[in-house]
Amino acid sequence: MVLHMVTLALTKGRVLRESLPILREAGIFPVEDIFGSRKLMFGTNIQHLRLVILRGVDVPTYVQFGAADLGITGKDQLLEHGGEGYYEPLDLKIAPCRLMTAALPSVEVSFDRTVVATKYVNVARRFYAEMGRQTELIKLYGAMELAPILDLSDEIVDIVDTGNTLAAHGLIAKKLIANVSSRLIVNKIAMKTNFRVVDEIINSIRNVLGSDYEAN
Repeated sequence: MVLHMVTLALTKGRVLRESLPILREAGIFPVEDIFGSRKLMFGTNIQHLRLVILRGVDVPTYVQFGAADLGITGKDQLLEHGGEGYYEPLDLKIAPCRLMTAALPSVEVSFDRTVVATKYVNVARRFYAEMGRQTELIKLYGAMELAPILDLSDEIVDIVDTGNTLAAHGLIAKKLIANVSSRLIVNKIAMKTNFRVVDEIINSIRNVLGSDYEAN
């Protein structure tokens, strides 16, 4: 039986560092040193499985359109992307953080138009709409903490880990939008057309994690 090549997309940075030990325990590991290479694609000890290293924001897109069969990325990216074209079978519970609103302490809640700076524009739009607050959203890709200080926005929506970066810029966390951890996702079509191989990979990871790691 000829096995089709399966592609697992991993998120570079912290998620990658915390994903690799789980994969290794599941019997999956790259044949090269990922951190010592500039390559973005790596073979593994499993002949029909390869790894690709992407930005977290791109992993859902690669999986949705079938360029990758499986992926590991943060729940924040999945919430922003919208969840089409893939299943989310496992919560790996790695790289935990919170998706929150934040502002300067002097800023009071306004039910008039609130200017919000964020890279999570879809998440922010839904969140403020559910609160009945009108917003003007400004898309930024980094240095979010500067936006309220320089009067670009009233609030920001961003990932908060320890809160030290917010505090260093005089900001405080306000509202929790979602608790975030990294999830395993799988392309819906790949789950049907290449079920045996894909399901074997999912189960090997599930067996390492245990039953408490099923995604909600």
